[in-house]
Amino acid sequence: MSVSPSPLPRSAVITRLRSAGCVFAEDEAELLISTARTPADLADMVDRRVAGLPLEHVLGWAEFCDLRIAVDPGVFVPRRRTEFLIDQAAGLARRTAGSRAVVVDLCCGSGAMGAALAAALDGAELHAVDIDPAAVRCARRNLAAVGGQVYEGDLYGPLPATLRGRVDVLIASPPYVPTEAIRLLPPEARIHEPRVALDGGADGLDIVRRVAAAAPLWLAPGGRLLVETGEHQAPQTVEAIAGNGLIPQVVGCDELNATVVIGTMGRSSTPS
Repeated sequence: MSVSPSPLPRSAVITRLRSAGCVFAEDEAELLISTARTPADLADMVDRRVAGLPLEHVLGWAEFCDLRIAVDPGVFVPRRRTEFLIDQAAGLARRTAGSRAVVVDLCCGSGAMGAALAAALDGAELHAVDIDPAAVRCARRNLAAVGGQVYEGDLYGPLPATLRGRVDVLIASPPYVPTEAIRLLPPEARIHEPRVALDGGADGLDIVRRVAAAAPLWLAPGGRLLVETGEHQAPQTVEAIAGNGLIPQVVGCDELNATVVIGTMGRSSTPS
């Protein structure tokens, strides 16, 4: 419900946001005004945004693949570049598994990726995992409408054993920021998002390698692993995926600054 009249003129909201360094102050002002439930609520939201909280944490939601995804404070905010991974995964799933694809979302965060892929496929069997309890609570809210199962734990650990060898699409946007580079991130991410969702180890690929190592145990014949990574990390990601018996492919989108490495399970492959 929009706030009317606003306790702050729209121009004053924009001025405060711009003075705090918000590049898209006009757009943010519109979102804050339209989301606030009361004048006092709007004033509080503006104060929190000016103090440096991510816009999505202030609003309580983020737009991702044309969906409104709930994002609680302290939960990783889904990035627009990750929409490219969803586009790739949806196309591959439709061609190989149909709408009833079995999908696993590792490092699921808010559940945005799983929710978007389930919406695109309209009938997928969805399982999602995250190690962060706050993210799991958030993902369970976002995935309830599509019947997604959300598990708390480390990567494949909490998944039911019945999924082994049945997964058509395995998606992951794991932490891939090198440890030393975290200090260079914008304060919104560095201060307000969980380190476990950002820190990928010395070269940023510790979790990526673990995802790739166990993927063949879970993928169905012809199934795909899709991992988001940095463009400069793509060669090492390819090496990790190929080294575990999957056929690698790198795809990218300049517009979204997105890089995804896809690993395909051979149709005759038999996980050991």
